[in-house]
Amino acid sequence: MRPHLLIFEPDPRGHSCEWIEHLLAAAPKSPEQPILSLVVAADLAHLLGDAVARAPANQVRVVALTSREQALCTHHRLAVSAFARWWLMRRYLQRTGASAGMFLQFDHLSLPLGLGLRTGRPVSGVLFRPSVHYGAFGPGRPSAKERLRDGRKEVLYRLMLANPSLRAVLSLDPYFPEFAWRRYRYGEKVLALPDPAFPAPAGVSAREPAFMAGIPKERALFVLFGELTARKGVLPLIEALAMLPADAAGRIAVIVAGRLDAALRPTVQQAAAKLALARRDLWFHLEDRRLGADELAQLVSRSDVILAPYQRFVGSSGILMWAARTQRPVICQDYGLLGHLTRRHALGLTVDTTDAGALSGAIALAAQRGPAALGDAAGMAAFAASHTVENFALTLLRGALRDPAHATAHSLSPAPRTAPK
Repeated sequence: MRPHLLIFEPDPRGHSCEWIEHLLAAAPKSPEQPILSLVVAADLAHLLGDAVARAPANQVRVVALTSREQALCTHHRLAVSAFARWWLMRRYLQRTGASAGMFLQFDHLSLPLGLGLRTGRPVSGVLFRPSVHYGAFGPGRPSAKERLRDGRKEVLYRLMLANPSLRAVLSLDPYFPEFAWRRYRYGEKVLALPDPAFPAPAGVSAREPAFMAGIPKERALFVLFGELTARKGVLPLIEALAMLPADAAGRIAVIVAGRLDAALRPTVQQAAAKLALARRDLWFHLEDRRLGADELAQLVSRSDVILAPYQRFVGSSGILMWAARTQRPVICQDYGLLGHLTRRHALGLTVDTTDAGALSGAIALAAQRGPAALGDAAGMAAFAASHTVENFALTLLRGALRDPAHATAHSLSPAPRTAPK
């Protein structure tokens, strides 16, 4: 009998659309060839229309969440969103008849599953933000708030892994599975999941988007893109740009592109306006909207340096994958997994991005030395090659559908066998 997997995603922002498209393309090629029920936000169901239409007949079913269900699952209080996601997964597993469920965003579920709540059928999920092992990465000491956060995670991870409903935790951090296997009972449920390097879209238009038309051709282009929340470091970046020496400012152009968080929008727009008045020697553009795949591909292709000035961000980021695949160096935070991966694979330059002066110095150094001096092309190529879309999607499906009785801690995971240096 073909397995039936329910994929649950109430948030249409960020990676969710691309990831589900990867899963839809991979499902017919997987040995299990599962039936997929997509229980997703209404906006996401609409965005996935073409990909669903291309899927084999009777393999994909789509259920759009109601506006109330989506609002509960994306509530600003994490406890509310966590219990809403647990309850709706349980409800839709029963309604659809799916044999297993998968959360594309699993971090919040550590609370209800840690409290012992069951889902009726086995569930798995993608863990974005394990940070309990960051002491091995360096540099710097964790703050009191970060130690408290990690202590809370430590307790919840131990408890959730013991929950019989939990089949697998797929970690985007390749070092966390090894840590979990050594430290936690039932740590064999934690598997490594390679964050996908986004493939170049087919049939990219030769015409650049209008907002790119004015980029001075003699300047190196630095870009920051994605869902622009406070943790992405837009405001520290603008502050850093205001501090640039005149010779560095005259050599570069900067584009910040993506949908600004509503609470952040007025402050960023005001800061960008002040920057435009104060630094006429700097070319800067803010594009406040979600870019299409074609536009994003053109922006990255035109860029010289990718900016990732995240503010002590926990977890992985698709920006590293975009940069590595297109052979563009990054200027990235020195903290956590992102900083460690950037240093280990020579993907670019790491800096304390919470310090606007240090960030400004890194941008000035890149302008002076040139982008080619920031990273290693061979390291970028090797990193991108190990993070393909196909590897990501098939690993995720295998983890969600695996038989725990015949799985071992190492059966699916390509995680490093030694602790990070």
